[in-house]
Amino acid sequence: MLSEPIVQIAYFVPDARQAALEVARSGAAGPFFFASEITLAWGERRGSPCTFVHSSAYGHCGNLMLEFVQQEDDGPSPFRDMYPSGGQGIHHVATMVNSLEATISYYESLGCSLAARACTSSGTEFAFVDTVDRLGHMVEIYEKTPTLTGFYQMVEAAAVNWDGADPIRKIG
Repeated sequence: MLSEPIVQIAYFVPDARQAALEVARSGAAGPFFFASEITLAWGERRGSPCTFVHSSAYGHCGNLMLEFVQQEDDGPSPFRDMYPSGGQGIHHVATMVNSLEATISYYESLGCSLAARACTSSGTEFAFVDTVDRLGHMVEIYEKTPTLTGFYQMVEAAAVNWDGADPIRKIG
């Protein structure tokens, strides 16, 4: 069902910074790079305009990026589709694809609907495909770009030989 290899697993949590700090202190992953109140240039959820402001912490565990994400309000979003305020759990896995349009069409051909599509203020477009009934979580897709792959490489490189210092680092 997945169109490309998984590059990230994301957990929806009430407090992204605290969740990342707990994992970093356990030694399982880190350091984490924290982006507060990420705003979107535009977004839509199930065909209606939606700008879901969220905060995220990104770290690396082995060959996989971990994201802890929280929503800053109770408005509709692909996060609220799965978890009410205070809820938590695995929300999505992410894949990098060559074509957002072709991948959305692929999932739609399998009967999976587009839950959300958005673009960050820095120009990274992404989408959430609703695979909850089949996989238990959503799939996030975004096109491979030098900026995006560079971010992933930076987070992964920081984890190599990380000594536990400075577990939460601000970005954005």
